[in-house]
Amino acid sequence: MTTLLARSIALAWVTVAVLVVLIAGCSHASTSTSQYHCPMHPTYVSDTPGDCPICGMRLVPIANGEKSGWSPTPRASAVVGVPVISNETGGIGGQVPGHAPIEVSAEGMRLAGVQTAVAEQGHIERTIHAAGIVRADERRIRHVHTKVAGWIEKLYADFTGEAVQKGRPILTIYSQELLASQQEYLRAREAAQRLQGSSVAGARQGADDMLAAARQRLELFDVPPEFIGALDQSGSPQRTVTLLAPASGIVTSKQIVEGQQIEPGMELFSISDLSRVWIEADVYESEASAIHVGQDARLALPSDPGAPLTGKVKYIYPYLTPDTRTLKVRFDFANPGLKLKLDMFVNVDLTVQTDEGVIVPDSAIMDTGVRQIAFVNPTGGRFEPRLVRVGIRADGKAQVLDGIQPGERVATKANFLLDSESRLRAAISGAEERSKTSDGAP
Repeated sequence: MTTLLARSIALAWVTVAVLVVLIAGCSHASTSTSQYHCPMHPTYVSDTPGDCPICGMRLVPIANGEKSGWSPTPRASAVVGVPVISNETGGIGGQVPGHAPIEVSAEGMRLAGVQTAVAEQGHIERTIHAAGIVRADERRIRHVHTKVAGWIEKLYADFTGEAVQKGRPILTIYSQELLASQQEYLRAREAAQRLQGSSVAGARQGADDMLAAARQRLELFDVPPEFIGALDQSGSPQRTVTLLAPASGIVTSKQIVEGQQIEPGMELFSISDLSRVWIEADVYESEASAIHVGQDARLALPSDPGAPLTGKVKYIYPYLTPDTRTLKVRFDFANPGLKLKLDMFVNVDLTVQTDEGVIVPDSAIMDTGVRQIAFVNPTGGRFEPRLVRVGIRADGKAQVLDGIQPGERVATKANFLLDSESRLRAAISGAEERSKTSDGAP
């Protein structure tokens, strides 16, 4: 009896142990059925946590009751919804060939770092930078010549770079022709004075005409009026004549020295008025259409960046520079204090604005080299790929000429993830369509 009781107790303990093992095994099996998938690629499923081999994102547990994998009909998962598959294609603003709209849950957008912005109506202001060289204004350059032959007795402007003032002495010349002209003038003046009391009116008039012609001859030889006045007072010719500067400016070229013999037409000096200067700058071909005559320009001097100078576009050359394929543009600038030196390199900035249009962040545009794509977020977590046509891009903004309307929301970050998911969904959809067609074939 005792033996039977002991056997019964032992059998009970064995049964309990077996049940414990079975329960533990079932519990382990239940635990081992946990699965993980990628928030951006839910078709990838793993029995262990880790990273997605497609995009590198961290795998997340699949919620209870959620099925992994792809379904051709739209559904929402705990993290990322399955995209709405579409095989529609179109032009600008329509569906993009090879892409499909997708739907992303709020958690999926957070994990992927997706950000959006609203397209606005406005314009883009951009700055064109042009490198240029300071040149003298050709309309303010004066060449100094004499109209008679002679010898330079004295130079008042005796070095290149000297500043001269209009009407001040510039050189003294001895000229036989000027000396003879003085003597002719004095004789004509003496004859006119002698015939003032003549009763013959024709004689008086002839003497006056000779005096006027002799005086005009001296004036045409650039003899100063002050010199002629002194000649009237002294009544005797002067050996040398001092000529005056015809313009104010800087002596930028000097061809003579004291004692040198000169001939009519020989260039003696070049005097440049540098109170205003030209800047000839090179502009890229692609920027030429944004520049027009009269446009405001500015430049900052390296020596004084806090006081920028302002000027205007004065002339646009009708040809390109062959070597650099750039367009030469001439600017006109005031030059207070002669801060701009000839042949100085400067940078000129022009601010230009686009016409009114749709403006989005530049990061919203994906360039493939052949086409430009943006992902529009019409509602919730839905993102639709669209072909767009982009105009000017500057300062982190892009002008959209076609494809997006003001007020629409576009993705500005994690676009490459949306793009890869969109391509994947389109590829899966295309494969299924081909499979259905093949299965239904006779």
